Amino acid sequence: MLGLICVDVDGTLVGTGNTVRDDVWAAMADARARGVRIALCSGRPAVGNALAYARRLDGDGWHVFQNGASIVNVGSHESLSEAMPPGAVPALLAHAERTGRLLEVYTDTEYAFNQPGELAERHAALLGLPYEPRTPASLVGTVVRAQWVVPTGEQAEVMAEPHEGLALHPAGSPAMPDTMFISVTKAGVGKGAAVRKVAQRYGLDMDRVMMVGDGENDVDAMSVVGHPVAMGNAVAAARAASRYTVADVDAGGLREAVELALTL
Repeated sequence: MLGLICVDVDGTLVGTGNTVRDDVWAAMADARARGVRIALCSGRPAVGNALAYARRLDGDGWHVFQNGASIVNVGSHESLSEAMPPGAVPALLAHAERTGRLLEVYTDTEYAFNQPGELAERHAALLGLPYEPRTPASLVGTVVRAQWVVPTGEQAEVMAEPHEGLALHPAGSPAMPDTMFISVTKAGVGKGAAVRKVAQRYGLDMDRVMMVGDGENDVDAMSVVGHPVAMGNAVAAARAASRYTVADVDAGGLREAVELALTL
């Protein structure tokens, strides 16, 4: 039996209704009761719905948020997070002003954005947070990530622009299919490096770790674990990185992955 199951949120744990199936919760609880650690491994921050998911999955465990920029123990509140490089956020905000794009800026536990409006309000609802416009300058604490929130058709343009010293992690959500979320972190930060740190904390070799995902930002983690699993709704890159494929998120694919983990 494996020692750690890492689980993406959007398109893996959460489907088109921004909800989690009851049978998925039951399978996760069964795995945890058998001693398997469960780690959320998401682009979302450690607030709102994602924090609630992490606490329900493994309430005293380590979880990966913000595409690896935040690694947080939700029981002890310890953090292994990685700060953005000096000067990176002001440069991104200046570019956001020139292009008119929505840019979000995150610490471990808070976020702000440059451009109030419908898109920011919809994303707040997806995160399970009240819509409270605030400026990035008002944030207190270490900034670990920024995020472009753009229409799907603008993804290629954003990805092609220079982001020196930074890494880009594109992801979508079935609950907002017209939108792309492109996380910006310090270069070298990603889900793969974060999953390695979590496994080390639990004293596990990577061949005892499973990663279940569906997006481009999951490939990094899928490539470092012994048992990478792609959801039925996964993008081509995630399918190519997988060893196993399960059903679509809305058909209980994550339950299948957990059941598989208990046999390995």
